[in-house]
Amino acid sequence: MAGERVQRRLAAILAADVVGFSSMMEADEAGTLDRLKAIRREVIDPAIDRYDGRMVKLMGDGALVEFASAVDAVTCALDIQRAVYERGDQGPGATPIRFRVGINIGDIIVDGEDIYGDGVNVAARLEGLTPPGEVYISRAAADQVRDKAPIRLESRGEHALKNIARPVEVFQATDADRPPPPNKRSQPAPQAPLGRNKPSVAILAFNNMSRDPEQEYFSDGISEDIITDLSKVPGLHVIARNSSFIYKGSPVLIPRVAAELGVRYVLEGSVRKAGSRVRVTAQLIDAEAGGGHVWADRYDRDLTDIFAVQDELTQEIVGALRISLTRDETRGFMREQTDNLDAYDSFLRGREEWWKHTKGGNARAQDLLQRAIDLDPNYAPAHAFLALAHMLDYIDKRSAVPEESLVRAVELANKAVELDPAYPNAHHALASVLMWTRQHDDALSSAKRAITLDANFADAQFLLGLLLHYAGRSEEAIDHFDRGMASDPYHQDIYFHWRAQACFQLGRYEDAARLLQQRLIRNPETDISHVLLAACYGHLSRIDEARREWDEVFRINPDYSLEHRRKVLPYKNPADFDRIVDGLRRAGVVD
Repeated sequence: MAGERVQRRLAAILAADVVGFSSMMEADEAGTLDRLKAIRREVIDPAIDRYDGRMVKLMGDGALVEFASAVDAVTCALDIQRAVYERGDQGPGATPIRFRVGINIGDIIVDGEDIYGDGVNVAARLEGLTPPGEVYISRAAADQVRDKAPIRLESRGEHALKNIARPVEVFQATDADRPPPPNKRSQPAPQAPLGRNKPSVAILAFNNMSRDPEQEYFSDGISEDIITDLSKVPGLHVIARNSSFIYKGSPVLIPRVAAELGVRYVLEGSVRKAGSRVRVTAQLIDAEAGGGHVWADRYDRDLTDIFAVQDELTQEIVGALRISLTRDETRGFMREQTDNLDAYDSFLRGREEWWKHTKGGNARAQDLLQRAIDLDPNYAPAHAFLALAHMLDYIDKRSAVPEESLVRAVELANKAVELDPAYPNAHHALASVLMWTRQHDDALSSAKRAITLDANFADAQFLLGLLLHYAGRSEEAIDHFDRGMASDPYHQDIYFHWRAQACFQLGRYEDAARLLQQRLIRNPETDISHVLLAACYGHLSRIDEARREWDEVFRINPDYSLEHRRKVLPYKNPADFDRIVDGLRRAGVVD
């Protein structure tokens, strides 16, 4: 009715979503939906009822809930996060379900059962900023909660939120009597890793400014290529993709990013692709100089010039950082790329699918990377990443004949090295596949070559550490794990396990147990870390704890086989595996 008064009220709004929902659905649609339904039925709905909340709407992987009280909203959110984190029945081998939660208190517009307005929008934007397993709230909500409940509040600084007029100060809310649920962003990043005194930079994922959101792979690909190029510059410390990309899609404060990643400089930018034209903008920011620009530029070119743009951008950054290079060093980071844009496009799409590390993503990666090779048989990067994709099929037994996948991976990796001996990823791929064929000496040589070509190559450092461990040189392995963590402070959780293996082999069982506990906080559904932790406890005579860990192994994977692991793990000296078996025997869980 014209002139009808809009209904408004003050409310506390909770916005939540499931972390990694699309990947989980792709890997196991039915299982993911069943787990979500169980969590809602057993955890979320009872908590909302307990605190007099109202479920406004469910939106696929998200939810919007209204409360009359900010205290009730925040307490409810913390109860839910704690209960979801403590659940141990999320399925064998499944990715644990984790939520992001944002809370705001503000004026809302009521339309039947639905609600709108900035009060709702701020909550939704906060949820987008929140790391997995945590609760972020606005200052307005924090002012209402403070001193009224046993809740710890820590400021996360002011953030400019999309379509919100003024910056909002954000607070992390946790239970006062316990730490927040752990996640990789809550870990402190090393400051000035390895005591270096040289320029350091993190390249954030470039924003996709194209009208088509499906072009995101292209902007991500440009960002990753720039990381690869800059990583090869002598005298420059560059943060790995895995760590710098965790800020993707979220408003960021550059000084905070720099502090968390332990760098001085941050590069951010955007890519707009339209037809045969591409626009790349970039700016290099000095976090120690109050966030001032060191350098900024914009490139409007034909798409065919995209490789020249990347080379120019890299040279401009090196110049802005006042790094002096010889002519040979300059040639070292200027890549010989394909001149076939369709091949490059297929490669970028395939590499992005490979990064998902899912069964479906790996299959799509193989199709796309093979297409890139069909279009340009001399394209080394496509061969290297296709080798890694076939290797994953072997490791995870995804192909009909896994051994054939490994043979194909070796062929492709060798071809990548032959096509471009200066491409670090080719040597990394070859080292990876040679490890699984137990060609330890050749694998070690290839991993070292990758690091010689790119001293910032975190994955190559981790791989070299793993190879040294399997070769019986665990003391040396730990140094390379540390170097990898310096370039990739928010590394994948598996690296905790690898470093723990090295400590375990050296008889440092307490150190190994601490590392395994860190991994299990981030990934409680991994059978191999429970096995190794049980073996640690066996050697430490903590028998009850060892048996609990052993029970967890078979809850997660009823088909776990110790003998299969002995057969698969590429130890140069098979007797090294016996230390694990001996720890389990001491605990009385195996004969």
